[in-house]
Amino acid sequence: MKNSVRNGQTAGVEFGHEDDGSITAIGLESGVASFGDSKSEALAMLAEALELHEGGGEPVTDDDLEAWGIEPDAQRDNELPEFMQ
Repeated sequence: MKNSVRNGQTAGVEFGHEDDGSITAIGLESGVASFGDSKSEALAMLAEALELHEGGGEPVTDDDLEAWGIEPDAQRDNELPEFMQ
């Protein structure tokens, strides 16, 4: 995992304002980023992204795939892209 350094800091969160009005929150230690319509929303989304990045969350089930309109067996037949092998 790379360690981002911004403004001499290696820990904490940096916020950026995007042209479309959204706000980006970047975890400086992890390099993980997320966004929202406000700083608090961007920070909440970053917290969720960090949890998933660190292995948290629930695994996707066949029922989840079906609810999203994806045929579970069709996805398993595909070979992984080269960068994921």
